[in-house]
Amino acid sequence: MPALRRWASQVLARALLAVALPWVAPAQAADGLTCTGRFPNPITEICWSCILPISIGSATIANFDGQEDIPNPSNPVCSCGVNPTIGLSIGFWEPARHVEAVRKPFCLASLGGIDLDPGIPAPAAARFTRPEGDGDGGSFYQAHFYVNPVLYWLEVVTDFPCLERGSFDLAYLTEVDPLWNDDELTLILNPEAVLFANPVAVAACAADCVAATAGFGIAEMFWCAGCQGGIYPLDGHVPYHMGGVRTAALIAQRLTAKMHRELLAWGWHGRPGLCGPYFLPAMDKTAYKTQLTYPVANTAKDGGRCCQPFGRSTIVWGAGKEYPVRGEDFAFMLFRKRNCCVGY
Repeated sequence: MPALRRWASQVLARALLAVALPWVAPAQAADGLTCTGRFPNPITEICWSCILPISIGSATIANFDGQEDIPNPSNPVCSCGVNPTIGLSIGFWEPARHVEAVRKPFCLASLGGIDLDPGIPAPAAARFTRPEGDGDGGSFYQAHFYVNPVLYWLEVVTDFPCLERGSFDLAYLTEVDPLWNDDELTLILNPEAVLFANPVAVAACAADCVAATAGFGIAEMFWCAGCQGGIYPLDGHVPYHMGGVRTAALIAQRLTAKMHRELLAWGWHGRPGLCGPYFLPAMDKTAYKTQLTYPVANTAKDGGRCCQPFGRSTIVWGAGKEYPVRGEDFAFMLFRKRNCCVGY
């Protein structure tokens, strides 16, 4: 009888272990991911030349090293309000948002690596290989969107009406968004994606890649993310992982487009933006420039510039920006185009 009891105990223990392993293994994998980060130093880790050029109307009045720009309203004189206030049409690039792509759920890399896990289950970052074994594989990342009007909270310019007022704030967590982990469910936000899931539409993105590398991407090709591939679906699944920097740049563009589609990000540029923000559910990708702030702040200038428009190739500026363990999460400062009527 003692031998029978020992045998029954061993069988029961093995059965329980077999049932528990599928649930324990993913938790251990997620817990094994590190959560590191660094709050961006506004003095040494933000490329302030990205604010340029500054324009009045269509005329550039301040620029260094050939900073890139998009067209501005041609008339330098503007007016706003029912009782119109006459002013000047000012254009510049405002550092106002921050976006990051992380491996561990609820890891806030841009806040120094704070682990904010409230106990809500969320998928961790992963790399996927394909059955054909040709070396290609996809990946998945979580992402966070921050409000960061750094010019205002640093009080770089006082009493300037064209700056968004506020402080550094966490605005969006994809961990609590069920659409971020489901290609089919995210069609609720972007049903037009089914029109561009074909080889012809994807191949056309090569032209957008060339345009973004030479200047800004082609705004009319809204389904393309330049050299990073296709912008759809608006979730964390990337079909082809070709380095962390490239994938993170695509995630940053997708999350910004998602914020526009959900009306959490608005348009601030062009003639409609002179008197305030306006709804822009289809993101204008030419209205953003990005600067990598973590793990390696990209302040070294390439051709006089350290900011890249959405879709620009990462081959040059992304080299040496990824390293194991502490350098596999990524954060970007977003400079958005701002046109504003400064009244007197």
